[in-house]
Amino acid sequence: MPLLINGQRVDLARPTGEMIRAYPHLEEKAKLLRSQPAQIVEPKGLLYVQQREFAVTTPKDGSVSILGSDDATTCHIVVLRHTGSGATCLTHCDGSDTEAEVSLIMNSVKSFSDTAGCGRLEVHLVGGFNDDRQLSQKLTNQLLRAFDLQPDDVHLVTFCVTELNDREEEDIHFPIIYGIAVNVKTAEIFPATFPEKGPDEDLRSAHVLTGASLTNIYDAKMEQLHIGPYFWRPFPHVDFWLQQDDKQILQETSHLQKKPRRVMGTGLF
Repeated sequence: MPLLINGQRVDLARPTGEMIRAYPHLEEKAKLLRSQPAQIVEPKGLLYVQQREFAVTTPKDGSVSILGSDDATTCHIVVLRHTGSGATCLTHCDGSDTEAEVSLIMNSVKSFSDTAGCGRLEVHLVGGFNDDRQLSQKLTNQLLRAFDLQPDDVHLVTFCVTELNDREEEDIHFPIIYGIAVNVKTAEIFPATFPEKGPDEDLRSAHVLTGASLTNIYDAKMEQLHIGPYFWRPFPHVDFWLQQDDKQILQETSHLQKKPRRVMGTGLF
């Protein structure tokens, strides 16, 4: 079944710019989202999702009311929600295996929605910018294609990605929105920043640095965060990197457009 906008199948054969012009309400919604100041989300009730992680829960969850992620430059943050059950998933995609990742989050949301007698699947895409290597555009296209390949109808509701999330300053392009949150009780989506990115931020970051695939970090039925076992492979030239300060490591490994933060706890690539 196809990816839909206003009940019509998206024509993926044409450039995204043409798609935006064909559905001007998407651009208006992106403009409205961009105009909102980023809200500071405190840890209480928050489940923070790092790169290559996802979490899914429902409005019945007594521990988690907000799912959120940030530090997205070329990465995209995806929110998938079933309007009948309220089951909501948030993930932070980097293009490592987009088609498999979309299938994974689709199945996760559907597993909480089988008993819902009505409702539909809605997807919200936020992130990226007009980067020189066009990594954002590539990921945008991958996500659209992956959702279009799913066996269920998926309705594209928010499309604030790449050119619709771009600003220019002194001939350098930057994202406008780096992070978003979704309230699983109300379905509200808003720009957000997170003073605390835990729990277990460093452990989870190390998991990503080992080359982990997209990982479900939350058991909604038990209301528990869980990180499975992983293996640390030899790190080339680790002695050199341990001698560098944070500024040097970030300069060598991160996007210019990354917001500054300490090294441990980030996706350095």
